[in-house]
Amino acid sequence: MEENKLICAHCGVVINDDDYGDVDDQIVCSDCVSRYTTTCERCGALIWESDACGDNYTTLCCCCYENHYCRCAECDALLHNDDAYEYDGEYYCSECYHDIRDHDSIHDYGYKPEPVFYGDSSRYFGLELEIDGAGKDCENADSLLNIANESDEHIYIKSDGSLDEGMELVTHPMSLDYHKSFCWEDIVRKAVYLGYRSHQTNTCGLHIHVNRDSLGDTRDEQEEVVSRILYFVEHHWNELLKFSRRSEYAINRWAARYGYENTPKAIMEKAKKGNYGRYAAVNLCNYNTVEFRLFRGTLKYNTLIAAIELVNRICDAAIYNTDENIAKLSWSEFVEGITEPELIQYLKERNLYINDKVEGTEEM
Repeated sequence: MEENKLICAHCGVVINDDDYGDVDDQIVCSDCVSRYTTTCERCGALIWESDACGDNYTTLCCCCYENHYCRCAECDALLHNDDAYEYDGEYYCSECYHDIRDHDSIHDYGYKPEPVFYGDSSRYFGLELEIDGAGKDCENADSLLNIANESDEHIYIKSDGSLDEGMELVTHPMSLDYHKSFCWEDIVRKAVYLGYRSHQTNTCGLHIHVNRDSLGDTRDEQEEVVSRILYFVEHHWNELLKFSRRSEYAINRWAARYGYENTPKAIMEKAKKGNYGRYAAVNLCNYNTVEFRLFRGTLKYNTLIAAIELVNRICDAAIYNTDENIAKLSWSEFVEGITEPELIQYLKERNLYINDKVEGTEEM
């Protein structure tokens, strides 16, 4: 009977034998099958050639392609998901991935990986050290990364538009003891060898981040401690300016003060109400950290460690003193209890009320 005849869904001919195919649940004559269809090499399904995915070497149905394959973001090669390399949210073939990683040692300024914490402590310090004068050079960056990241990723490197011919070294958070045992001496020595400078520029700073949760158990407790940090910085501005090695012009441009007030709470209120942004001596814009931006850049190991030790001491003073006591704390009282050898040496070099002044070497 006519109604029992098979009709090709593609060309409309009557199919008089059993030589036909099934494409997308449609009956297709053998001639159309040979001319217009192909086979998915993964699942074996018959598909229209016009719907085929893959490349010139691998034919895939759309379902198999979407579920099991992707394309290299650089060269567009077809990749099985198991063979793809993910980097910055994109997928790459092996060759392109390693080429990008080999030439992408310097990240964009906005790059911010998930932090890795090193050392056994409740207080961690993340450093941003700007170096300039020898280029934003990937080979130089690789040389520094090879030293710092021999065992784990301790630092990464970013570009910074404020630098002329340089880059910014950024550490993952480390405890003070970890910084002191870290290979900073080798890193700064290599940077000098490569031609970089930090102190001897008009562009470079050393920024130190401290995790806020080390300053108190609650947000309110942290705010109180931060207010005392701000008060200490304002109260001892002249000494800290001398410690920082910055000029008045440079510190006003990159790390301006909030201005002295009679109480820690008053300075905190001024900081909150003012439109200071991140270019403040103590930057409060970050939710998880407090950033000390006072310091001029350095490629001298002792100076770098002394700056971290000073920040640590300031945090301790703000935690263990009341508002009234922090107001009474003189600079000489603050420094007389210091025991850290790097900080003692640096204070002597800067003649900051430490006896037996020691002449320091030139900063790089």
